[in-house]
Amino acid sequence: MFNKSIKIGKKSVGEGQKTFIVAELSGNHNGDYNRAVEIIHAAAEAGADAVKLQTYTADTITIDCDKPWFMTSEGSLWEGRTLHDLYKEAYTPWEWHEGLIEQANKLGLECFSSPFDFTAVDYLENLKVPAYKIASFEINDIPLIRKIAKLHKPIILATGIAYEEDIQLALDTCREEGNEDVILLKCVSAYPTPYDMVNLRMMQCLADKYGCLVGLSDHTLGSVVAEGSVVLGGKMIEKHLTLNRSAGGVDDAFSMEPKEFAEMVKNVRIMEQALGSYDYGISDKQASERRLSRSLFVVKDIKAGEKLTPENVRSIRPGNGMHTRHYEEVLGMTAVNDIEKGTPLSWELIK
Repeated sequence: MFNKSIKIGKKSVGEGQKTFIVAELSGNHNGDYNRAVEIIHAAAEAGADAVKLQTYTADTITIDCDKPWFMTSEGSLWEGRTLHDLYKEAYTPWEWHEGLIEQANKLGLECFSSPFDFTAVDYLENLKVPAYKIASFEINDIPLIRKIAKLHKPIILATGIAYEEDIQLALDTCREEGNEDVILLKCVSAYPTPYDMVNLRMMQCLADKYGCLVGLSDHTLGSVVAEGSVVLGGKMIEKHLTLNRSAGGVDDAFSMEPKEFAEMVKNVRIMEQALGSYDYGISDKQASERRLSRSLFVVKDIKAGEKLTPENVRSIRPGNGMHTRHYEEVLGMTAVNDIEKGTPLSWELIK
């Protein structure tokens, strides 16, 4: 796996760091600033490291048109709506951004955003965001990526709808501008994502092929997939957060509620502890337990000069006697003195 650490504000992502957990606000504020603030507080209480916003308006991300290609996908949560209509409901008012970033920072959270056009990047730069996220549908927007790369801030690329050549071109663009601080997120652009579509193993492939830190932008229900990503080397997890999944917001249906998010964070931290490192050594606790391991003992009284046999010497618990590898070697040897049953066998007792 790729070994590197990238600073995002006052925190770091990567080798030797805890998994960086991002709460995605998206449109779950449902048009209510106070609800957005509540979600940020919930993220902090749940143990998130950062909150992510989305910076666009309906007119900066698309146009108001009902031609077939401007309609949402059949079978999606938003079927039957125009893109413009959906984004008009879901967008986060730009005048909220400064206040939301301040709220997040006061709570110890980093706060950054996904911009969707040049004007959004310029606006976010005025707010001094510490990083930028490129949504997977924008991974082929090379002018946007180039503009952001020139800022030399960390770039998080979601790969949901990307072909290999899309990922390579986006990375090449960043590197042409001297920006190597790129994190690739495994992502499936299906809401919610069926488990059999996730393909978590691709995270390892992304890290090896492109030489980047990797993570997961997860749209599955529950936390199992996100927790599993840590085992496969994921350094960042992004999950949508809402106050109430039944609130009727555009992304509420596949978002986590605060208690679920907190449980996920707790389990990720447990997983990090359990993973440990490549080390054949054992802990002090385990070392102390080795006394209960197997060793050679006298299991029947032996007279001086009597031979050791399978009947009077055995490999048993605990571990106070000779190593069991000497078993065949000591059979047929004789006792120097009388040896009482239950005595740990040692070289001094035999010849």
